[in-house]
Amino acid sequence: MVNNLKSFEKGLSFKEAEENLERYGINEIEIEKRKKPLSIFLDQFKDILVLILAVSTALSFLLGEFLDAIVIFFLIILNGTLGFIQEYKAERALESLKNYISYKAKVIRDGKLEVIEAKYVTVGDIVVIEEGDRIPADGILVKGYSLKVDESILTGESIAVDKDVHTENKLYMGTYVVKGKGLMRVTSIGLNTKMGQIAKVLGETHETKTPLQVRLNQLGKILAVICIAICSVIVILGIIRKQNIYDMFMIGISLAVAAIPEGLPAVVTITLAIGVQRMAKKNALVRKLSSVETLGCVNVICSDKTGTLTENKMTVKRIETVDMSIEVEGTGYDLKGRILLNGRIVKNQLLDYIMMCAVNCNNAELEKIRNDLKTSGDPTEIALLVLAKKYKEYIKREEKVAEIPFDSNKRYMGVTVRYGDSSILFVKGAYESLIGRCKFYMCQDGTIKELTSYEKRIIAKKNELMCSAALRVLLMCMKFNSQDVDNMIFLGLVGMIDPPKRGVKLAISKARKAGVKTVMITGDHKLTAFTIARELGIAESFEEVVTGEELEKDEKFIEKNIDNISVFARVDPLCKLKIVRLLKRKGNIVAMTGDGVNDAPAVKEADIGIAMGISGSDVTKEAASMILLDDNYATIVHAIEEGRVIYDNIKKFVKYLLACNIGEVLIMLFTSILNLPIALLPMQILWVNLVTDGLPAAALSLSRGDEDLMKRKPRPKKESLFAGGLMQEIILRGFSIGIFATLSFYLPLLKGYNLETARTVAFATLVISQLIFAFECSTNKRNILSMLFGNTYLLIAVISSFVLFLLVIYIPQLGIVFEISSLKSLEWAIIIICSLFPSLLHNIFAKNI
Repeated sequence: MVNNLKSFEKGLSFKEAEENLERYGINEIEIEKRKKPLSIFLDQFKDILVLILAVSTALSFLLGEFLDAIVIFFLIILNGTLGFIQEYKAERALESLKNYISYKAKVIRDGKLEVIEAKYVTVGDIVVIEEGDRIPADGILVKGYSLKVDESILTGESIAVDKDVHTENKLYMGTYVVKGKGLMRVTSIGLNTKMGQIAKVLGETHETKTPLQVRLNQLGKILAVICIAICSVIVILGIIRKQNIYDMFMIGISLAVAAIPEGLPAVVTITLAIGVQRMAKKNALVRKLSSVETLGCVNVICSDKTGTLTENKMTVKRIETVDMSIEVEGTGYDLKGRILLNGRIVKNQLLDYIMMCAVNCNNAELEKIRNDLKTSGDPTEIALLVLAKKYKEYIKREEKVAEIPFDSNKRYMGVTVRYGDSSILFVKGAYESLIGRCKFYMCQDGTIKELTSYEKRIIAKKNELMCSAALRVLLMCMKFNSQDVDNMIFLGLVGMIDPPKRGVKLAISKARKAGVKTVMITGDHKLTAFTIARELGIAESFEEVVTGEELEKDEKFIEKNIDNISVFARVDPLCKLKIVRLLKRKGNIVAMTGDGVNDAPAVKEADIGIAMGISGSDVTKEAASMILLDDNYATIVHAIEEGRVIYDNIKKFVKYLLACNIGEVLIMLFTSILNLPIALLPMQILWVNLVTDGLPAAALSLSRGDEDLMKRKPRPKKESLFAGGLMQEIILRGFSIGIFATLSFYLPLLKGYNLETARTVAFATLVISQLIFAFECSTNKRNILSMLFGNTYLLIAVISSFVLFLLVIYIPQLGIVFEISSLKSLEWAIIIICSLFPSLLHNIFAKNI
């Protein structure tokens, strides 16, 4: 198409493009305003509990309790600062994800095809649009071949619209090419497009909460009611016992602020955001945060073969004709390599026509610039151009008259070119789709003979042998002076090899150990598919391979035996949709890969739809919940592992925070019920909440995951976050922390120590028992070394918290502020014993939960 441009279709010059970019701006629709750092910081103080604490601080100041007011104000600011740092990091993490993938556009500049980011498309550009492309701007169609466009994003109509240069020639940004190809001249960009006008009206969009965030939000509200009720009981009991009303009021508010887990959904968001950024660095771009939760549940990966399991760097290795078996040397896109018949370089008229078909029935581009090879287009078509270069340095690409675009249902493409005073139709495609359309065949010397059943048996046998050797086979044929695809002349079969990607076999094995089955989906012949699947460790027997035709014939039988099928061969995109639905009906959680425009329905239907970042069409990327930036199967397995790690980390810090909060509430409740003095003062409670709870909880969200994580079975999708006895563990640990912290407070009083010392011992016990618990939450292993050194962030957080705790204990000025005294050996003995007992009890009883 690019080679046959008229003069007015040569596109803008690079200078004109730069001038237009400066004049019209970038081709972007940016309605949503970025959250400013100051806004994020101020949001930390909008929570109702923090506002109540701020009011109580002001009240303390008015009542002359200046020290209390200053310390609590400082703690509020410090808490807000830590919250700001975490949220700002999460905000930037989510923002950076937008930069990992950008839509591309093919434009013609100075008569040459250039692939640029869609945002740099400008008014006046000539854009090449093909099946699967998202149209980058509004424009007018200037040339088209069987062009159909999905405009449902604008109109709501699901039926694709036929486009032609005379009547229906307007094209709109954001719509998708579902068939054919064309050239468009850009008339409007950015906010001046039809899509831009709609975006202006719609305004800012809002991110929806994930199911886990919603559930934790509901849980937080329930726990808030319980905590407020308990705090109210503590305050009322204190007032009944003639305690200072101001002190009880401050204790009630401080305890509520510390104990109510109102920040759980926010911490989940931060963990998810940082987690998906980490995944993006490993080439898995998660488009929806809710997908991270589902990743850990996936038990079936349906993967395309070409480009995902294999390199998608095709190399032609064999050419088979009726009377020749030809070997092609070389690998990849290296132009060095001989074409041999019986060990000798061969050239004849039949091969001339095969090479003409390879060059003309082809939309790829190959250009040698000095020692570098510049390529663009489909890897299969690039391999054919490389083959032609090996045969002859230059084969002319004739003027194109008409084109039959490749169709996944027909599985062939055709191009009619002018050849002197006549024309030739060249066609290439799947063997099964074209062999029945061939009535003649060409001999080595160019003579044409009738294709009888004898020759067809020879061709069928050669096709079978090539497929058994894991070669991808294309049939090439032609016809003189006609555009009818029947009664064509058979030229030959071209066999290509596409080697497996490095690391894929290991990743498939890793997935299997994690309880995740891999199903390979390919358009290849059944024999080719099985050979590759066996090599990769996906299938062991030929019975595990089913074709798309077999699926269409007996869907009920396939559904019944779906768990025993590992390979689907010769499938079209509609078959992929059926495969997803059949697997889901059996209760599987399915991840499905896709690249072409017709894959979008299957990708959207899957629990985790995965689009290819390099070869994927724009429409499939929009339908997907995850995009592979490297088009590699191994990245899917890494993403599943990372999804499990993130979910596990959420469970770890939820377990830690809730158990610690329960312990803090219970020590206050137990001392009130036992008619003991108030165990902890407001500033001590807030300090524990900020330093002991906050730092380790944040560090737990950064754990790298247990070694056995990918040896566990996928968790059920509807499984509660608290499944597996987690809630019982939280309650047990919370009660044990509360009981032994209360005991540590009571024992010094029993021994005649003053109230300040007793509070210091209780404060220290609460801090140390929680820090010990943080290490236990970090791993499922009961190995001390794994607990201590398995998470470096946690080790640093615990050491930091402990150092801050020691500073409060042993710096006299801080001791005065927090009303804490220095500790001696006997007090430390009580603290250590009471801090270790919750851990001991947990190890005894947790086994029975």
